[in-house]
Amino acid sequence: MKNKNKFLLVGPFPDPVSGVSLANKIVLENLESSKSYKADFVNTSYPVFEDAIGSFSIKKALFFVKINVKALKVFKNDIIYITPGQTFFGIAKYTLFILLSSILKKEIIIHVHGNYLGKQYSELSGIKKKFFYFLISKFTKGIILSRSLKNNLSPFLKTENIHVLNNFAQDFLYYHTEEKSFRELKICYLSNLMEEKGILQLLDALIILEEKKISYSAKIAGNIDENLKEIIRNKISSLKNTQYLGIVKGIEKRELLNWSTIFVLPTFYKMEGQPISILEAMATSNVIISTKHAGIPDIIKHEKNGFLMETNKVDELVEFFTYLDENRSKIKQISEYNKTYFINNFTVDIFESEFLKIINNSAKTEHF
Repeated sequence: MKNKNKFLLVGPFPDPVSGVSLANKIVLENLESSKSYKADFVNTSYPVFEDAIGSFSIKKALFFVKINVKALKVFKNDIIYITPGQTFFGIAKYTLFILLSSILKKEIIIHVHGNYLGKQYSELSGIKKKFFYFLISKFTKGIILSRSLKNNLSPFLKTENIHVLNNFAQDFLYYHTEEKSFRELKICYLSNLMEEKGILQLLDALIILEEKKISYSAKIAGNIDENLKEIIRNKISSLKNTQYLGIVKGIEKRELLNWSTIFVLPTFYKMEGQPISILEAMATSNVIISTKHAGIPDIIKHEKNGFLMETNKVDELVEFFTYLDENRSKIKQISEYNKTYFINNFTVDIFESEFLKIINNSAKTEHF
């Protein structure tokens, strides 16, 4: 019997839930069920949620010193797969894993879940820039979320070693959909409630909808950034038709997305890539309203999957809401299209299949 390849996954896992941690969970489950791989992991999730992701602190440094002791697992594995952050510290904290893997001549794969890595590199200078380049260039293969994000890895890796892997949404979301009602605007926000995710722009747009007496219901879900709690709660409490649900998972998440007809994510998050929440909304037949930011235009086409706005444009968001209120049939048309579009492109099966092609060096995998 052929020996299984030993695979070490290094990166964040739920909890807390994020696009990266959820993807890592699916990758691990995929490998554990595979006949070709034996999987192990190192969970690097920092337990405190905060907006200042990628920032340095003594507490974080001590946390990752403890994590780096687990770099000894590199010795026992053949393929080392890392989903690092996109800041200098986000890469540097994996130094021991990267160097040890390189010295031992392991296959070492970086999966970038965003669009900030290249910008961070361009902003660095001196020894920090050289060290940043030194570490990332040690990877033998790279994965990005969509074609327009290629520049995040092209300074470090050869073109033929950079691969595209679309994100996904979980099966239970699209297997159990329900008949939707289009009698009023049913608006949903499902993401971390951070300033850069556009939550304040959405709440300001909802205030204007109420002033214009446009009929709507909105439900907001996600983890609130500690620094914005008072502002967000005050804005929500001032709205008659908006409800904050807290953090939703599993069936509660599915019920929320099945209830809504319009999903809104006005993100300008500097590390944004291809938000899983957008794919979850398409899986449950929602019209998408998001921004011309990061890899979002790679998967969302304006007036086909929904609407793409400029960042920080409350008036544009209100304009889209008003248009949909006056054209309810458009909501139904787009929602039906998005369900089919999702099934053909963004299921877990497709993600798992394409992921295995990449790590198996399959010629069928899309690359540049």
